[in-house]
Amino acid sequence: MKRIILLFSVLNIIFTTGCMPTEDKTIQSQDELVKLDHKERDFTAESPKNFIQIDEQHITDEKPKKRDVKGIYLHRYSIMDKNINTFIDLIKSTNLNAVVIDVKDDFGKLTYDSNIEMVNENRADSNFTVKNMEKLVQRLKEEDIYTIARVVVFKDPHLAEQKNEFALKRKDGSLWENDTGVKWIDPYKKDVWKYVTTISQEVADFGFDEIQYDYVRFPENAKKVEQEVTYDNKAAIEKDDNISAFLKFSKEQLEQHPIYVSADVFGLVTTAEDDMGIGQTWEKISPHVDYISPMTYPSHYAPNSYGIDNPDQHPYDLMTNAMKDALQKNENLKTTGKMPAIIRPWIQDFDFKSDYTKTDVQNQIQALEEQGINQYLIWNASNEYTKLTFESL
Repeated sequence: MKRIILLFSVLNIIFTTGCMPTEDKTIQSQDELVKLDHKERDFTAESPKNFIQIDEQHITDEKPKKRDVKGIYLHRYSIMDKNINTFIDLIKSTNLNAVVIDVKDDFGKLTYDSNIEMVNENRADSNFTVKNMEKLVQRLKEEDIYTIARVVVFKDPHLAEQKNEFALKRKDGSLWENDTGVKWIDPYKKDVWKYVTTISQEVADFGFDEIQYDYVRFPENAKKVEQEVTYDNKAAIEKDDNISAFLKFSKEQLEQHPIYVSADVFGLVTTAEDDMGIGQTWEKISPHVDYISPMTYPSHYAPNSYGIDNPDQHPYDLMTNAMKDALQKNENLKTTGKMPAIIRPWIQDFDFKSDYTKTDVQNQIQALEEQGINQYLIWNASNEYTKLTFESL
């Protein structure tokens, strides 16, 4: 299969997972889920002055026209000057039309040179790979490519190490790490809400069409984590209410910027009736963002999920069932007078339990289209995308 192979490998970029159990649809258990999580992903909330001079002729007060987005994910090395043309050529030669670009990645590091005081204090923008992010965004827009800035929120090992007061802590006061040694931020820390939102405001001024929040949740394997940590939650706020409050806060702070806001959620959020211990409930997230992207990767679902013996081998059936539930949840929100987010799922274009083919990817897209969902994002942690898959759609 002809592939566009990136010259650089990413150290710990991840596959995103979305699978948890429900009462009558067997999905991955919490204890099993942790093994899959992304296996392959004086400061205020006011808009900061940018270090890079913003070219005002490219700034508009109007949000971009909504379109059916069909995009790919690009990590920090793919967006370097010497590599970006490869992906522009891929998009221009297929039916793709968008990119999801890392601006704050899974390590808490920014991919551009920031002028935010706290970013500079903790050196979160050291080793950036894009010299001029505004120029890159302009280049993509000239090619009519929709631009999405990926901002990883509460999985931030760099900030946790540099600013211990924000880190998730064990009951003895030491810094907590997950089973792979990654430190997290305590999602109840509102100063972190401001930090993340200030980055989003700075990024919005570069001309991006959309901010996408990833890891906007609590750590997975919740039962185990609860026994190990103490959250800064004196008000006893429920996890999903806290995540909803962050998204509401951040979106309000971005209202003066012509940009959309989206959130990535675990795949099973389309189906689960509770927050699965990670603070993600569809009904509490969908009304507070413009787009919601469930990470419905078939390889990450347990046997007999939705009655499918091997979901990895049946991507069409898995996607069909997940999207039926997602659409129903949105309809339920409408009946209560709430405006739900537009559904734009992540789909699998990577090998995990088996080698995924052009047909496997296209079957997921077909399932979406048959449910009336005409946009999607493609995940491959190494950014190795199968050109022929998208040429023939």
